[in-house]
Amino acid sequence: FNLIMTYTPPTDRTFILKGVFSGTGKTTLKQASTPALTNLLEYLKMKSSVVIELSGHTDSVGDDDDNQKLSEGRAQAVRAWLIKKGIDEKRISAVGYGETRPIDTNDTAAGRENNRRTEVLVLSE
Repeated sequence: FNLIMTYTPPTDRTFILKGVFSGTGKTTLKQASTPALTNLLEYLKMKSSVVIELSGHTDSVGDDDDNQKLSEGRAQAVRAWLIKKGIDEKRISAVGYGETRPIDTNDTAAGRENNRRTEVLVLSE
């Protein structure tokens, strides 16, 4: 018998950073975000060559310009937290997309909650 195994690395290098919370209309991180952020921090420490982009997203409630600023501020807050914990700032960029990239409906509370998120895109390893 011959066994041939093939590994195909995942092509989607984006994941949602679940468990990151800010107050309504706020960019500051809630204390409850610490476990999720710590997991990302440990990953970045373990994989010292990884470069990431953090992207902030909002639901469609409120003014478009305010949502854009809010999403940028939230992504920057995560970036600042990681830098404060020792990750080189050159390894992390942050961008906000406001409400322009929903992953769910904005017609329900659950859908809006899904749309309010921070994503991590691995740019290089």
